[in-house]
Amino acid sequence: MVNDKGRSRTCEHGHTYYKKSDCPTCPICESERKPKEGFLALLSAPARRALENEGIITLAKLSEYTEKEILKLHGIGPSAMPKLRQALEGEGLSFTR
Repeated sequence: MVNDKGRSRTCEHGHTYYKKSDCPTCPICESERKPKEGFLALLSAPARRALENEGIITLAKLSEYTEKEILKLHGIGPSAMPKLRQALEGEGLSFTR
């Protein structure tokens, strides 16, 4: 069913939601799996997924990349970079140069 919110969909976990785009991500599942703490909790869902898809789930792993490499990931935008820099600095780390 299509209305002004989009098409009604049901995910594999039984959540019913509306989406206008073809993106298959269930917003309910996504909000349930959002970390409560750590640097990934600071990021938007697309940015978090981009890092997770690359296996970057720790600040130590993130510090092995350059800023330019991280910005190339689909889902990472310029607004995520200050959050990532601050999280790294808080642990005495930085992006590779």
